[in-house]
Amino acid sequence: MTPYGNIAFFVIIGLLLLPTILLGLRGKSSKRYNLFVSVIVLALIFGHSMNGTISLVLFTVFQVVLIVAYQRYRLQQNSGTIFIIAVLLSILPLILVKVLPIFGLHHLFGFLGVSYITFKAVQMILETRDGLMKEKISVVELVYFLLFFPTVSSGPIDRWRRFTKDFHTVPSSEEYQKLLLSGINYIFVGFLYKFILAYLIYNYTLIYLPNHTYNYLTPFQGQLAYMYMYSFYLFFDFAGYSAFAVGVSRIMGIQTPINFNRPFASRNIKDFWNRWHMSLSFWFRDYVYMRFVLWMTKKKWLKNKFAISYIGFFLLFFLMGIWHGLEWHFVVYGLYHALLIISFDKFERWNKKHKRWPKNKWTHAIGVIITFHAVCFGFYIFSGTLF
Repeated sequence: MTPYGNIAFFVIIGLLLLPTILLGLRGKSSKRYNLFVSVIVLALIFGHSMNGTISLVLFTVFQVVLIVAYQRYRLQQNSGTIFIIAVLLSILPLILVKVLPIFGLHHLFGFLGVSYITFKAVQMILETRDGLMKEKISVVELVYFLLFFPTVSSGPIDRWRRFTKDFHTVPSSEEYQKLLLSGINYIFVGFLYKFILAYLIYNYTLIYLPNHTYNYLTPFQGQLAYMYMYSFYLFFDFAGYSAFAVGVSRIMGIQTPINFNRPFASRNIKDFWNRWHMSLSFWFRDYVYMRFVLWMTKKKWLKNKFAISYIGFFLLFFLMGIWHGLEWHFVVYGLYHALLIISFDKFERWNKKHKRWPKNKWTHAIGVIITFHAVCFGFYIFSGTLF
């Protein structure tokens, strides 16, 4: 059963979460019951394939053992070499998933959500290294965090310390009512986005573009229409899924962070990446870009802080690109956004000195329009149609 793929999934989830709702409205803890629900739903999602189930179990055991072992080691020692080995081992299954199919080889960890679980596991190793996780980790809580079913397949990517705070907090009846109403609202937004708007865009425009326009559009117009329609479809489909995940999470008492915040209203490309797929972009910012910049600065291999920052942007978006896949259009998509970010940063620093571009409602509107078109062209690259 695909998460949030059809009405049957929502009916099952609704029935399973009725006790959670009743307990929450009475101000009682439902975390034990929610653990039980998670096992049932994960069985429904992955149980149809024995290979998928075995892969999920082996992968989870591998990550849990690695995280717990590294935490115990970190409490005693702090070798950089051991840290790097732990990180590489954690991402190794994901690398195999991405690379082996290119050579026609099978891999063990080919199940839905392997990327997002890996991001959570790597995050925990990194934060353990930073000394942010000194308390003993409960294996049950760790598995629950890694396999939290509302977000297991496509995020949003939560953070351990934020997640466990919610897990151990029992909201009052009044607080849970707000969570419940918020969760239901997000679910209805998800239905609007995914099952109405994304459905209409795909079935009434996108399937005819860019080539099957029946002479209503020129080839160029067909490509242009595809670029914009695909961008809207991508947003409504993914934002709809994310809204479902956030909504179900809140019903379960977990305030999973939102993934989208009106990204097409962004005034510049930096603003866009603070609004689009936020949990992923923030993960790469915090755990790739910032660490690379700090490491390069500490090593003093380059004296120019802007050069370090720009190399960091290329690394960041290159990794984000190949994470989607190793095809050329994903690589180019990542590098395209790196160029946009760097170009805007140069412009911003130039304008700070020369003050040629004032901040007012007109320049804000122009910035939104320029950013929207630049982003849509990026999604056109991402779609693979350009290649």
